Amino acid sequence: MGQYVIGMDGGGTKTDVLALDFSGKVLYRFQAGAVNFNSEGPARTRETLTGILDRASKANGGLGGCAGVCIGAAGVSNPAARAAVQSGVEGRYGGPLFLEGDQKAALYGAMGGPYGIIVISGTGSICCGKDPSGREHRTGGFGHRIDDEGSGYAVGRDILSAVVRSYDGRIGKTCLTELVFRRLHLSSVQELVGFVYDEKTGKREIAALAPLLDEAYCAGDPAAMQIAETAGRGLFQLLVPVAARLSFPSLRIALAGSILQKSAGIRQAFTDRTAAAYPGAQCFHPRYGAAFGAALIACEKLGRSVTIRQEEGT
Repeated sequence: MGQYVIGMDGGGTKTDVLALDFSGKVLYRFQAGAVNFNSEGPARTRETLTGILDRASKANGGLGGCAGVCIGAAGVSNPAARAAVQSGVEGRYGGPLFLEGDQKAALYGAMGGPYGIIVISGTGSICCGKDPSGREHRTGGFGHRIDDEGSGYAVGRDILSAVVRSYDGRIGKTCLTELVFRRLHLSSVQELVGFVYDEKTGKREIAALAPLLDEAYCAGDPAAMQIAETAGRGLFQLLVPVAARLSFPSLRIALAGSILQKSAGIRQAFTDRTAAAYPGAQCFHPRYGAAFGAALIACEKLGRSVTIRQEEGT
């Protein structure tokens, strides 16, 4: 039997790859292109996976020692996505392959195991959890066109909305206008509208504006403070049904994704609401990343225990 597992966190822009042996030692880690069927399509998904496994075959004595591979990625419940991922692995690796949603891999990594709740806000947003009785529940994650409250996309969109509403007098002046113009190298609202509706502008480009919020928030800008409050409330609303469906001795909530980890205003709005609704709840940064979580899932699926080394999992 193999002596290690490989975990992958297939994101929208990159894939984190990690090999973990059963003593808890990380053998290697690297990054590659995106393994995300929704954003990359079947051909690029297969190509990227083939490249990852080719690289892995040259490390640590090759893939002969690999007991299993777990890939955590968005959209793997889609049969077409599963087929694309499986075809990308075939021919390079013939051992056990486990496909899980990226949120589950993130949960395992955040907690160092299967139980707890994670709220994720990056380009999109989602919340999921699993309790010791095995019950699971998730909320959100339905995409930016109909969902993704409190996400980077939602924040970027609200920033742009504040700029145009300030321009025509529906709200007061906001320093977000100057910040957006400077970031996009624009000088007018008319140019901004052209940017928004350009066919090259997608959700990533809108979400990329979200980091501007904190500068305006820290300056006390009313529009920025309202956006932070709205985003925090949206993320809290993701948490409520998950906490209601699951049962824990005490509520532990991992806060993951660039928005919750880097935006002090949004994080504060979320944690304030959480503390008021669930006294004693603990909110914290994830213990490990999602690639490490995917490796833990592979170990679990194989019935192998692993001793987690604190210094190796980060």
